[in-house]
Amino acid sequence: MFRGSAESQSRSDPGRPRRLRFVSGMNAASVETDILIVGAGPVGLFLANECARRGLRWRLIEARAAQSEHSKALAIFPRTLEIFDMAGVVAPFLEAANRVTAVAIASKGRTLARIPFVPQNSPYPFVAMVPQDVTEKLLVEELRRKGGNIEYETSLVGAIPRGDHVSVTLDRKGQRAETTAAYVAGCDGAHSAVRHLLHLSFEGAQYEALFVLADVTTNETLPADEMQLCPSELGPAAIFPMSATRRRIVATVEQPEGEVPSLDLVRRILAERAPRGIEASDIYWSSYFRIHHRQVAELRVGRMFVAGDAAHIHSPFGGQGMNTGLGDVWNLAWKLDLAVRGRAGDAFLDSYSAERRPVIRGVIKTTHLLTKAMGTANRVAQALRDTLIPIVTRLPPFRHAFVQRLSQLGFGYHGSPIVEGSGKRYFDDSMRGGKGILSRFLLLVGEDAEPSTTQAARTLAESLADLVEFRSIRGRGLMLVRPDGYLAFERRRAGPAALASVRDLLRFISK
Repeated sequence: MFRGSAESQSRSDPGRPRRLRFVSGMNAASVETDILIVGAGPVGLFLANECARRGLRWRLIEARAAQSEHSKALAIFPRTLEIFDMAGVVAPFLEAANRVTAVAIASKGRTLARIPFVPQNSPYPFVAMVPQDVTEKLLVEELRRKGGNIEYETSLVGAIPRGDHVSVTLDRKGQRAETTAAYVAGCDGAHSAVRHLLHLSFEGAQYEALFVLADVTTNETLPADEMQLCPSELGPAAIFPMSATRRRIVATVEQPEGEVPSLDLVRRILAERAPRGIEASDIYWSSYFRIHHRQVAELRVGRMFVAGDAAHIHSPFGGQGMNTGLGDVWNLAWKLDLAVRGRAGDAFLDSYSAERRPVIRGVIKTTHLLTKAMGTANRVAQALRDTLIPIVTRLPPFRHAFVQRLSQLGFGYHGSPIVEGSGKRYFDDSMRGGKGILSRFLLLVGEDAEPSTTQAARTLAESLADLVEFRSIRGRGLMLVRPDGYLAFERRRAGPAALASVRDLLRFISK
């Protein structure tokens, strides 16, 4: 049996088996869990929250003994905040965040440009600075409120596809255990066991430079609502404000000095590359690390998927890594839900890789170019860069493109096999709070439509009540909004032809 309306389902014990349903023609009673999630970083935790919100059976395993105690990823961009809003988890992040509304570019102590970071078409016109350990803590708390838990010190050591499920071998403190899952999602980081089991190639290369990451106490010379990008012939640096007096420093160096970056090294980096006046007085945490720019050739192999750092890694300049990973599982969660309910077929699941790979490729390209441009050692290129930045960054088209790309508000799924049209983001107040949109499409019809068209649209939605919800909206046209807040279809004029296209698209999705 199908679950019917997602909103009507109880969320009291999302991790436990529920009543009979079908998984691609298979009796689900013989499968122990719908979704096995490997890795309890931000990406895996968010996917678990989404499985719980939808009433799916799920397990979340983590090789570590506990959550991370380090800040690591920091910036949460507007589109991710919108996603958190649609998922019903945004409130504690807004309370914890330091809000950034400008990006400054400074070289040799001189500010070359200051770009306002205020996207006009989002309720979140800022970057939320939330340390990763806090992000994980908030997602864990939300998961436990939904009745879920995390299985620590548990690793995936084997996975064998069985046609309509995956037979999985787990290791918990040296003890082996067997289980079955309809689907497996690898959210287990750059050294992903899932990716290795699938023999997925990780295409790309390693940056030659060594990266420094340090969280430090500073004076209040720099604004708390502004991040700084600092190009330099010594290597690029970036300064992210966690508060008025605490900042994240990311920079490259040629050689390590000691086991971890010292306060003296951070002070030297700031003196050589940062805007004048900033001083560091203490260091909370620091680390050296090497980084690659890589992505997998495919994000799906049969019933197994990879997301986040398991699927892509890139330069930390731009702060895009965690946001891109969260976008991966936001794209995946509703598709797995429909597949578990028997409402979506194999071609539909292929859209996960088809849609996310171009986004990932774009993020890698942007962060790679930013890293190279900020750290070029060529004097002519430096002079040209420092001359052009003040001019180009004043142009409205550049500012708009910069903010749209960095915020991830400009990403869409044009060209997807399950999209007809632009595939652009769609967001309105009715979709907020965790209950406004789950795994049903929204069929939006403008008030200017003919009564017969409106009635036909309503009838179509009623015939697919567990898949489509009808809504009348102000204005004109017809739109089919996906459960992840992107347009599957749009037409300026609502009529029989538009409805026929929507019907065909839904038929393809539910094959």
